[in-house]
Amino acid sequence: MEESISGFKVRGDWGDVVEHGERISLALREVGVDEDAYYEFDEWRPKTHERIDEDVSEKTAAQASVDEGEGERAGQSPGDDLQTAGEKLTESYEQVEENDTESARESWGESIEHVARAADSASRKALRRVEDAVYRNVMTQMAPYYFDNELVSANVQEVARAEDGETFVFEVNVNDDELKAEVSGVLDEYESEIDRWHVETEKRTDDVAAAEGVEPPVEEGGPDSTTT
Repeated sequence: MEESISGFKVRGDWGDVVEHGERISLALREVGVDEDAYYEFDEWRPKTHERIDEDVSEKTAAQASVDEGEGERAGQSPGDDLQTAGEKLTESYEQVEENDTESARESWGESIEHVARAADSASRKALRRVEDAVYRNVMTQMAPYYFDNELVSANVQEVARAEDGETFVFEVNVNDDELKAEVSGVLDEYESEIDRWHVETEKRTDDVAAAEGVEPPVEEGGPDSTTT
């Protein structure tokens, strides 16, 4: 592993990439990080059973996608908001006829808000379709697969392909300098104290459980189970 101002970087085969992600994930846990941003990275980091051009590509496209807007978070489609906008507009006309100008003004304002929300939802959906197509078909041919949130910034890319396998570069930077120094210390301990790192593998117990007629055990995933 190389450490620089831009992060913790490893160059090697897929196993090296997976191990690097596991070490950093476990180090973050050991220094007390336990928040949504951590679990987002832990989900995105490459796993031993995944392929970079399929699984990591899909997760990167999803992570990079435009966030949901207010209407989408409320479970309303653009059509739903436009229908509500029309209803509010009708209410405002009726209230004007009844000389209830204050209520008419409120209904008119609500109608405008729903129109704006419908436009926002439609725009976000259109952007996601374009983003996904461009990312999958263009960007992955030019740039590394990346992840970015308030906790870490990471990227992985294939840099060589030969008969004996592929070579990858995986770099992860912890965005907070103090936290990064703590993680660096833990990673140094791993280097000096752990002789062999047991890479976590996907547990496929459903088929065996079905054959034996028993319930599958609860999986104990996560970086805590990768060392001995």
